[in-house]
Amino acid sequence: MVGFENEKEGLEKLDAKVVAISTDPIEDAQKVADEVSFPVAHGATKADGDAVGAWWGERRGIIQPSEFIIGPDGNVMTSSYSSGPLARMDGADVVRWLTRRESRA
Repeated sequence: MVGFENEKEGLEKLDAKVVAISTDPIEDAQKVADEVSFPVAHGATKADGDAVGAWWGERRGIIQPSEFIIGPDGNVMTSSYSSGPLARMDGADVVRWLTRRESRA
């Protein structure tokens, strides 16, 4: 999440917003929230993960990393799902992707 915080200026220029959702209890989610300027929700359940189409990891009882870029119309423009710490969206990559998309519009 801190990677997105590091790209705060670029994201703001693109009028992009970041929101994080965690299965962690409030105390643990707050540790992340203290490091970033965007909202970090806590206590997400399997039903919450199902609602956004994320994959629920039964063994650990968590929503696996799932990132979505949602357009101004509310539709998902692109998404990424991971079953572990690899292949997650990077804040700088999101800024480049959005910038390129805007330049083609």
